[in-house]
Amino acid sequence: MKGAKIYGIRDIRVEECPIPEIKSPEDIIVKVKAVGFCGSDISRYGKLGPHTVGAIFGHELSGEIVEIGEQVTNVKLGDGVVVCPTTPCFHCEYCQLGKYSKCESLQVIGAKEDGGFAEYVRLHSRSVLKMPEGLDFETACGMEPACVVMHGFYRTKIQAGDTVAVLGVGPIGLFAVQCAKIFGATKVIAIDVFDEKLEIAKELGADLCINAKDIDPIQVVKEMTGGSGVDIAVESAGNPFTSAQVLSLPKKGGTVVFMGIPYGDVAISREHFEKIVRNELTVLGSWNAVSGPFPGKEWPTTLHFMKEGKIKVKPMVTHRISLDQIPETFEKIYKRDSFFGKVIVFPEGKEC
Repeated sequence: MKGAKIYGIRDIRVEECPIPEIKSPEDIIVKVKAVGFCGSDISRYGKLGPHTVGAIFGHELSGEIVEIGEQVTNVKLGDGVVVCPTTPCFHCEYCQLGKYSKCESLQVIGAKEDGGFAEYVRLHSRSVLKMPEGLDFETACGMEPACVVMHGFYRTKIQAGDTVAVLGVGPIGLFAVQCAKIFGATKVIAIDVFDEKLEIAKELGADLCINAKDIDPIQVVKEMTGGSGVDIAVESAGNPFTSAQVLSLPKKGGTVVFMGIPYGDVAISREHFEKIVRNELTVLGSWNAVSGPFPGKEWPTTLHFMKEGKIKVKPMVTHRISLDQIPETFEKIYKRDSFFGKVIVFPEGKEC
């Protein structure tokens, strides 16, 4: 089979690899139908985060079960599945409490273990959920990043009627726009510096879109909320500047939840930092997409809303490619040659 392997900084190669085999009675082999590019993949490509040299990249995938171990009971041959790429140790202090996102030795496929940029992948059967009828593989491969966002909102105390601002509407931010509506937000404000992203955010339900290159988003948010601010502000850009700016968006007693990881040091001015203290903000970090019982309520909840069409993936997809196009596409994104939204790889060479 073909697989896209990481060898070093800006060094991904599509090579012939052995088809994975069952090693444990609880293993399954999944034929990959669709797999998405993640922002963490792009980051790892450019600066080489945790990885194993020669490991197959990719972790946002859906596929079809083609082989199962003798002790697998939750799925059967031919089932379409979504994949939870995260594996906790199940033994550390946090795992014993069911707080799997805080596991001391959390592993994600596509870093140190082979992932989804391939024709087939071996997984533990607990890492998959059966796809409901009517859900297509392209949409289903967006499950993991959508669950990351669902996990983040579960960390908050969001209520029906809340106003939510989303700072940065890449894929995570676009899922945040949709999830905020699902949780009952009556007004969702999308903030970015790219009109292309804001147009997608509007299509996916944002009530107001602000291009921060043209106007101060803090001023606009204050004006539209009667000077108070939003109930919840989501930082999903992973930008050092927005990671400080987001602190000035919530109302007194409001919440900030960080769903993006800054790619550089964050310098927080006194003006922004004082907001935490004087406005008694709740500031939350949110990491990964799992909870107890594994993989957590994020997964069936997200799967339900995907099936109902309330969490959409297709509007954010700008590029659909084959396995062979992976290296050149990573390089184009790295060089910022043109606008890229969500990139989906179809190992079979066709959309499904």
